[in-house]
Amino acid sequence: MTLFVLQAIDRPGSLPARLEQYDAHRAFIETGGDQGVKVVLSGPLQSDDGETMIGSLFIIEAGSRAAVEAFVQADPFSQAKVWGDVSVHRFHRRKG
Repeated sequence: MTLFVLQAIDRPGSLPARLEQYDAHRAFIETGGDQGVKVVLSGPLQSDDGETMIGSLFIIEAGSRAAVEAFVQADPFSQAKVWGDVSVHRFHRRKG
């Protein structure tokens, strides 16, 4: 299995959709969907005020980048078009 970092920045004005889909998103990441990935770490990105959610960050263990991309597409935030710019990168853990 390989580690990947997934960073998803919300589209402008998508906070209401994020809040509406929040429970479904949380339930989805608890299971890893049906894509065979394991969410190692996840949480919302916040604006400088420390309160407003502006995106999501994940460390995901998966067999392939394609599995991570399938996970992204199936996430309720993606389905509701909350996320705009999404990036996926392989990650080499050195510590922690």
